[in-house]
Order: sequence, then structure tokens, then C-alpha cells
Amino acid sequence: MKKFIIITDSCSDLEKELRDQYDIEYIPNTYSFDGRSVVADLDWKEISVKEFYDLMRNGTRILTSQVTANQYREVFENAIKEGYDILSISCSSALSSGVKASYLIRDELLEKYPEAKIICIDSLMSCSGLGLLCIRASKLRSEGKTIEEVASWVEENKLNMHQEAVADKLIYLKRAGRVSAASAFFGGLLNIKPIIISDVRGRNAAVEKVKGKKASFIRLCERIKERITNVDYQQVVIGHADCLEDALELKELILEKVDSSLNVRISYIGPMVGASVGPGTMGVYFYGVEETYDSEVNN
Repeated sequence: MKKFIIITDSCSDLEKELRDQYDIEYIPNTYSFDGRSVVADLDWKEISVKEFYDLMRNGTRILTSQVTANQYREVFENAIKEGYDILSISCSSALSSGVKASYLIRDELLEKYPEAKIICIDSLMSCSGLGLLCIRASKLRSEGKTIEEVASWVEENKLNMHQEAVADKLIYLKRAGRVSAASAFFGGLLNIKPIIISDVRGRNAAVEKVKGKKASFIRLCERIKERITNVDYQQVVIGHADCLEDALELKELILEKVDSSLNVRISYIGPMVGASVGPGTMGVYFYGVEETYDSEVNN
């Protein structure tokens, strides 16, 4: 059976230890501010987590860029020349057009290398949810599954990957075009915390508004308990935007109110999504019942 590599992007929030453990590669996105362009590496080499989120706290607008077609071409072609097939699992197409670039280069290279296999998947997910899908793909690969079998599993189960997130301040979502200016203004006045999920189209959708931080944490736990499933590959990740104390508090609540036996890992929300949601945001990612909420229909 031919070997295949698993490739993702900066939106996966996979730290080096996990990338090394599960042999997952990534193509970095970029972000920019004040005329400066920065590689969105997942190890925060150029700009630290604290520096990044402090920029936002101080009013700096950070813009993000997708993985380009040229980047995909270079990485994919090098892998083919080294004898690998390719499974590319990208950030949700509703949040980034990078996956469309992967489709374009896939088709281009398959004409040039007809013996190669290149499978590109729109994960409909971001942050640690995307990372968890990549980890599951890696585990299936290590069990001897073919590239087609692994890709089919991801496609069939990606709507079982859940995001339950709470944003600290609506102003960052407003700047990113996620909520209206009026909603951001009144949300700030009333201490409203929106609960944000990833819907069936891979879009971030505010499905509830809870008043107060502690109440929002409790509500997150209730929503997680309603949706989480008992599968042997279950992992729970709390991604946080430079608010570790809150993440630790939420972890304790999840273990108390959802299931004390859960394996809960804490990680950072990387710059690609962090630039939109802002400091203080937290997201919980886990496998659950199939997502059915469609923000286009429900709003």
C-alpha cells in the first residue's frame, strides 16, 4: 500500500508536539498588521501568543490571508516526487477560500501525475476541531487504513465534530463582519456572551446569547452534555485566546457537569481564527451527534 501524507493549514491549531506525534504536516497561512506580514506558524515563533492578543487589546486590526495555490503546488508536488499520495484536510470553506486553491492544484497535478492520489477535504471546521479531525485521520492511517478509507471516514464524520464557543467581546466579531455594529454595542453594554457553533455549512453561527461569563460557561457545559457521544476516539479540546485561567475554570466545570472521565486538553486559539474572535474567546471541540443547525435557514 502506497504511503500517504496528511496535510492541513494554520487554522488547525496543532502544536508541534501533536504534529510530530501524529506525523501531520501543515501549510502556513499569513496574517498582517500595520503593513507587516507574518507567517502564521503554529509555534508562535515570530510573535508570541501574548504579543498577538495584546495587539488586538490595544486596537490593532489584524488581517488574515489564505493558503495560496502556489503554496499548495509546491507542497503537493514535492510530496508526489517523494513517492507519497496526499490527503489534504483544510479549514472550512465558509471561513477561508484556501480549500478551493487545493482543489485547483489537485486537478492540475493529477493531469501531470496521473498515477498520484490527491484527496482534498473541506473539513467544515476550524481551530482544534480541524486539528482533531486530522489526528483521527492519522490514527486510522496508523491502523493500516487506505487513503480512500481515511478520507471517507473524515467526510462521513466531519459533521460530528462540534464547536461550542463563547466570545468575550463582540467588538472583534463586529470588525470581522460576524455581527452588526448595533449588536456589538448593546452586547458590550449588557455583558452579553454569544455562544457560537460551527453549522452544517461550516459557518460560525451565534445560536444563543447568555448574560455574564459564569453563566455562559455553565450553558456551554449544558450544550456539550446534550451533544457529546461516547465514542472510543473521543477527545475534548478547549481552545482559548490568551485566557488560560478561564480555560482552566471551564475544564473543571466540564469534568464536573459533563463527564469526569473525559480527556480534556487545553490549547491556544491560533492567529487565523483569533484575529476574528479576539482575546478572551474560548471554544470547546468534541465528537457528538451529527450537527443539523443551518444558520442560513434558522436566521
